[in-house]
Amino acid sequence: MRAMQRLLLLAEFVLLARCQKLQVDISPQLEKIFLGDLIRLRCDSSNGSEVKWYMNGTEQNQRSHTLKIEVATLKHSGIYQCERGTLKSDDYPITVQDYVPKASLTIRTGQPVVRKGGSVILQLDHEDGVKGWKCWVNTGEQTQKVPMRRSLEKAVRVVFQTHRLEAPESVFWCTGTQQLRSNQILVRTSVSEQYVALEMYPLPAVVGESLTLKCLVWGAERIIRAVFYKDTKSIQESQQFTYHIDNVTDSTGGRYKCEATYTYKQHSAGPPYQVFSDEQNVFVQVSPMRAVLVSAGSSMSCSCLRCRANGTYHWYIYHGEGWLLMSSRQRVMTPEKSGTYACRMVWTEGRSALSNVHIYQSKSIPMSIVVILVLLVVVGLGVCFCFIIKRRNTTDQVYEDVPLRSRDTADGGYDVLKKRPQGEGEYDTLQPGASGEQPKEGEYQALKKGEATEYDTLQPGASGEQAKEGEYQALKKGEATEYDTLQPKAPGEQAKEGEYQALKKGEASEYDTLQPGASGEQAKGGEYEALKKGEATEGVYHTLGMGGAEGGE
Repeated sequence: MRAMQRLLLLAEFVLLARCQKLQVDISPQLEKIFLGDLIRLRCDSSNGSEVKWYMNGTEQNQRSHTLKIEVATLKHSGIYQCERGTLKSDDYPITVQDYVPKASLTIRTGQPVVRKGGSVILQLDHEDGVKGWKCWVNTGEQTQKVPMRRSLEKAVRVVFQTHRLEAPESVFWCTGTQQLRSNQILVRTSVSEQYVALEMYPLPAVVGESLTLKCLVWGAERIIRAVFYKDTKSIQESQQFTYHIDNVTDSTGGRYKCEATYTYKQHSAGPPYQVFSDEQNVFVQVSPMRAVLVSAGSSMSCSCLRCRANGTYHWYIYHGEGWLLMSSRQRVMTPEKSGTYACRMVWTEGRSALSNVHIYQSKSIPMSIVVILVLLVVVGLGVCFCFIIKRRNTTDQVYEDVPLRSRDTADGGYDVLKKRPQGEGEYDTLQPGASGEQPKEGEYQALKKGEATEYDTLQPGASGEQAKEGEYQALKKGEATEYDTLQPKAPGEQAKEGEYQALKKGEASEYDTLQPGASGEQAKGGEYEALKKGEATEGVYHTLGMGGAEGGE
């Protein structure tokens, strides 16, 4: 019986000892901790008594039951313990990774400092796809899942909006398969509910890089003056509402705020407003492992001495919305076009930081310029062609023609015609012989300049000769007008049988019919007798005159 009681007392003692032992928890619950992460270590204690914190056996200047690490750096890697009275926790190891997570989380719309009840739009990018990824938010006390739409099967980017933010600090991050995760985004709310806020980059400042702080006024249309303070000391006073630091150092860290003097257009009367913003902490971290881009002629090489040996190289070109991943996975890459390039090394667990950028100017002629040059050449050829055609069609052009047969050679060779002097004549006919010689049989007589005008017909013989049988009699200039018919004989001769009598000018008018014989002769057998003008017999139709026709039976 006593043995049983002793066993029960021993069990109670062990249980009491376990209940009294301290435990260290981390919030948010992260599988891996990266540079720049915000984490909180909590010592499990049932009462509010003072707690001591130790790192690698060295007591820290912290007495609260929560040890807050604003920005994780490599120096925060170590063994942590908490102690309360005579109780001490077990070791809690922390290892801060010196590379960058595989996925990237950024603020797409909004500011890292918002008014209470506000929200931001976040964007998650993962080069291997965002299918199956989840996003979370931690407000210091609890962690909740962020609702987001289902991503597409092969999407590498997803955008989502946060709920209304009420907590002073909200930490967002995303996780995927194989313990992969993104970086954190910290969004703060304005404590004083002022219209002035100090905006800074949502990620910690990095040694060696630049940093810009902005003094913002919600709803204001004009900021007259802005004063920036660091640890209550004025560091800049001007009309500019930005404060820029070219090279961040360890001394850059501290507490910053700004004072804005502003007015509203709709309330121009009265003095301007002067309002201070809330104070914001600027934390500084060392740069994670970073790739280095080196250009050599038309090629670029990427290297990373601190990176993992099993990684591959990724190349990027900058466009309007950010960095676009290229297909190249080689250490050395030759760009195909001009642009701004960067690279990094990527492996299974993470990746290096983006390298320095390089602006590449291609030596080859861009396709757009090639198209323009081709169009210019085509237009130039078209203009030259039109100019040649125009010169050929001009009346001032004198052409050199070649006769069918040479008169001086027996083998049919061609003689080049002598070019006539400029201005002597236009459109002269070809002469087989020299000027002034009589044409031989079968040759054409060239018209002398000025003889044939106003559509005179060509004469086979010299001017004034009578036309032989079978030849055409040339009309003298001015004789034949108003559609006179050609006469095969000289004027005045009687037409033989079978020939047509030419009408004299003015004899036939108002549609009189043609007579085969002379006027007044009786029609022979088989011939038609022409009606005299005005005659009409019963039963015979009259031809139409200018005044109309009387109808017959």
